[in-house]
Amino acid sequence: MNALYTTLVTHTRTRPRRHALAYRLPYLLLDLDAMPGAALFSRNRFNLFSLYERDHGGGTLPLRAWVRARLDEAGLHEAGARITLLTLPRFLGLGFNPLSLFFCHNAEGALCAVLYEVNNTFGQRHGYLCPVAPGAAAPLRHTAEKCFYVSPFMDMGLRYRFTLTPPGEAVGLHIAVEDEAGTLLRATLAGARQPLTDAALLRAALAYPLLSVKVLAAIYWEALRIWLKGIRLRPRPPAPAAPVTPGHDLTRHDLTRRAV
Repeated sequence: MNALYTTLVTHTRTRPRRHALAYRLPYLLLDLDAMPGAALFSRNRFNLFSLYERDHGGGTLPLRAWVRARLDEAGLHEAGARITLLTLPRFLGLGFNPLSLFFCHNAEGALCAVLYEVNNTFGQRHGYLCPVAPGAAAPLRHTAEKCFYVSPFMDMGLRYRFTLTPPGEAVGLHIAVEDEAGTLLRATLAGARQPLTDAALLRAALAYPLLSVKVLAAIYWEALRIWLKGIRLRPRPPAPAAPVTPGHDLTRHDLTRRAV
């Protein structure tokens, strides 16, 4: 189940000024119950690549228990049998993770929920928890109301639409950020799977030697470019009191319409 995905990440802002970016990043798919045995990867300690559980959820250990508690609060009790995490790892102990995804399965292995976890550069974190209808086929379609401040150049009161192909031989995610007039921003992530081995991690380290600083540096550089285009900062409201906002499964609605 553990794997490495070499991904292409893109962002395209359509209004009020067009702005686009594209970066290649290595994402890891990690089973929270069965971490990889690669010598170049560690859990909660320094290594070439590592997962620090405090970088996710409530910042407490164990991470799996935190995710399971959020599923139980949402009434998704069966979804916590197996949980996998798609995330940017720390590289040489450093890193920043704008978006991670938790895939929550039942005891039979069926995907029952997806938790989209967002971090901003102000040290805050929030999740959008979306159920998956039984038997739903990819691509999955979810929506959630934006209630967490991410980009200082985007208003609150927007809507996310997620179109997701869960990890297999490939992984794909399209996010549309919308207001009443339509789409403001489109973001995509797409990558192909390879085994998570020491050889694969070493190749990733050589391909992305500045990974530790690349993500944050790119965020600030793109922010400067957007500001120079005349788009001004929005005030930052307090973070939501709840750690997770419920989303909606549009895939289920599509399946219902097709069945009628």
